[in-house]
Amino acid sequence: MIRLLDFIFAFLGLLFGFPVLLAIYIIGLFDTGSPLFIQERVGRHKAPFKLVKFRTMKVDTASVASHLASTSSITKLGRFLRKTKLDELPQLWNVLKGEMSLVGPRPNLYNQEELIAAREKCDVYNVRPGITGLAQVNNIDMSTPELLAQTDAKMIAALSFANYFTYIIQTVSGKGSGDRVKR
Repeated sequence: MIRLLDFIFAFLGLLFGFPVLLAIYIIGLFDTGSPLFIQERVGRHKAPFKLVKFRTMKVDTASVASHLASTSSITKLGRFLRKTKLDELPQLWNVLKGEMSLVGPRPNLYNQEELIAAREKCDVYNVRPGITGLAQVNNIDMSTPELLAQTDAKMIAALSFANYFTYIIQTVSGKGSGDRVKR
């Protein structure tokens, strides 16, 4: 049933959000010349998939977890997109394709070995990764791999329709700050 909700909400979000997506894309052309950021991430059952986001960092920024990147890499538009979480909107495409869910553990990079090991111990990779979840609304990010994996496992074990909607509403209303970036 959650997959059906994901599909419906992603479809409607892309349909009705198209003007906003297009505006951000056009502004992004002037900001970095390359408004979309596509990166291979770890998906369900550790299968690779291409995550799509709006670019918030300079094009030449190293492909590392956000908490390892420098704030000087973030563009002016990127700051706004991160603060409003609008950089996440293109991931609705990943949700529509079935690679992600609206709610689930944030997909990590393949080079985050400590996080991968912690998540494997907690069986986190048995579900689709998500745009938001318990860790995100509680400001727990990939800089604390063990805590993140435990929080993801707790969310997965307790996921219900009520929690699904709660995490979405909390995210849309601004709870949680997203991934930290080095100062």
